Amino acid sequence: MPTNSIQQMKKLDLPLQRDLFLRSLVRELAGTLQELVGLEEAEGYISIVGQNIGEWINQTYKEKLDVDQLSNAQVAAVLVDLKARIQGNFELVEFNHEKMVFSNDKCPFEDKVLDRPCMCMMTSNVFGSISADNLGYAKVELKKTIANRDGECHVVVYTSRTEASESAEGREYFGLDE
Repeated sequence: MPTNSIQQMKKLDLPLQRDLFLRSLVRELAGTLQELVGLEEAEGYISIVGQNIGEWINQTYKEKLDVDQLSNAQVAAVLVDLKARIQGNFELVEFNHEKMVFSNDKCPFEDKVLDRPCMCMMTSNVFGSISADNLGYAKVELKKTIANRDGECHVVVYTSRTEASESAEGREYFGLDE
């Protein structure tokens, strides 16, 4: 039995722990997707995952708040809170009945998101699916992203169809009533 070798390995100061391992795994999966199928297709695959995660998060918050539907203000609060819980630093910088604007200087994926813009579809789809399910409609525009080395994220969630939302680049999400 290599008991001495096992004990020696346990004493090594290595940056191996579950969180770093999982973030690295997601980074490599995203990079492989981007290389094999291209950015647009990779975004599509990750969008499906993001939508499923968004539905789960949305249901979890609604159950804990004991509501059938979140209000506009609750949606904004949920989006900030969920990112804080996964170690992002999203702040609500503008809020009205037509849109919510968020800024962020710390991605939950940290440096593992750099040069992997398809990973931003997690934010787009989580924000979009939660907003659309509760408010009927959302269009998420990722104006700046840490993944694209902008140094920060600037995310606009349009919650109404307006001239501004129509001209914005982004992904649209629809609730069941739409």
